[in-house]
Amino acid sequence: MNNCFRYSPLLALTLALVEPADTRIHPSCSTQNFREADSCTLLPIPETAVHHYQAGAPNIRVKESKGRLGEASRFSASQNWSGYAVETSFDSPQKYAVTSVAGSWTVPTVSQSTSAYTYSSIWVGIDGYSDGTVEQLGTEQDWTPGGQQNYVWFEMYPHGAYEIVGFPITSNDQFGAGVSYIGAGTFVLSITNFTQGVYYKVPSRYTKAKTAQRSSAEWIVEAPYSGGILPLANFGTVSLTDCKATLNNHTGTISDSTWQNDSITMVTSGGTTKAQPSALSSDGTSFSETWSHE
Repeated sequence: MNNCFRYSPLLALTLALVEPADTRIHPSCSTQNFREADSCTLLPIPETAVHHYQAGAPNIRVKESKGRLGEASRFSASQNWSGYAVETSFDSPQKYAVTSVAGSWTVPTVSQSTSAYTYSSIWVGIDGYSDGTVEQLGTEQDWTPGGQQNYVWFEMYPHGAYEIVGFPITSNDQFGAGVSYIGAGTFVLSITNFTQGVYYKVPSRYTKAKTAQRSSAEWIVEAPYSGGILPLANFGTVSLTDCKATLNNHTGTISDSTWQNDSITMVTSGGTTKAQPSALSSDGTSFSETWSHE
């Protein structure tokens, strides 16, 4: 892989962050190295296969516990999310603070566990941690009797999700994604397959959310929902890297002292761990997710 792709910040962030104020975090790689996937079509994902719990908040929380005295962190549990989220303050999150989020990961190879069909989503997004909207996109890695199925999707929850049909995705491909707010209730969502040198930017007519509070940014592995939380696919271990966000015009990593971060463990209703994030890397940009239970 070209070192420009491996060590620079996300190309996806270049595509998503279009405001002049964000040029300080643009990568050295230029989009001329990639082709735009302009032949993709958007296929609505039926509500019977939604990515979010439709009857309540997207993050189905189980418990929350603050870190040790003086730490700007929280360690919580959720029935459908695992990963990290940041807010200006957990006690009183500031609305309209978040303007961008980005991250990258390698599409995992999933394996069969107990159930015949299992599911997993990896995504970055704004909102959903403590409010009722999410602006997000990512990759899906499911296990079926016919083997692994992958696709790329986005969602402006509570509106339905869309599959980005025709966007190339294969296990072990390196992906990056970015979401940014550009004003007037409009977001820019872009996703890049670094391995195959292709990117896609969601048309703006699909990315309007005038009620979005923009109070949180997330980097998440999710167990999708369809009439109940679906069995989580065995993805082994997946690393999320290059994780950055912009809040109040300040760009930083998950561990930036300007905000607070939450390490979220996914558990069953009985408390069994399903997936758990590692501690953050020393620079706060990376962590790994490990599967334990479907």
